[in-house]
Amino acid sequence: MDRRKFIQLTASGTGLLALPKFFMPDRAMATERIEKINRTDAEWKKLLTPTQYDILRQEGTEPAFTSPLNHEKRSGLFACTACGLPLFPSRFKFDSGTGWPSFYDVLPGHVETRTDHKLLMPRTEYHCARCGGHHGHVFDDGPKPTGLRYCNNGVVLKFIADKT
Repeated sequence: MDRRKFIQLTASGTGLLALPKFFMPDRAMATERIEKINRTDAEWKKLLTPTQYDILRQEGTEPAFTSPLNHEKRSGLFACTACGLPLFPSRFKFDSGTGWPSFYDVLPGHVETRTDHKLLMPRTEYHCARCGGHHGHVFDDGPKPTGLRYCNNGVVLKFIADKT
């Protein structure tokens, strides 16, 4: 354990409440610096299908139970279809029964969030940290270890299978 983690543990009182964070192998822990890309609206329209453009750039939603990624079970990564930034390792995926690919964690630093008030009650939406594309919303009804459910539009993800 390095000095920073030790200080964080001791700063939380006895440190016992913080210990589970450091012993959860199924949670992503490291972060990296993500370089932003910016394109004009016209460039995005050329690069994306109309449905992808609607979701990524206009914050639309695909119909539930339409994504083939709902049934994807192979080992690999789920990446942003607009820029290729990996967002979710397949080990974070779970069947939420909602009709959209769902994940209980994200690669740290690979998404950014903001509050969405479109449905009257506030929700947390998340976007790709590289291109700013809208992917979905995060809810607090997911499984352990995080209790989160990143509910993603499948049409704006691409699956990259592990090479085995």
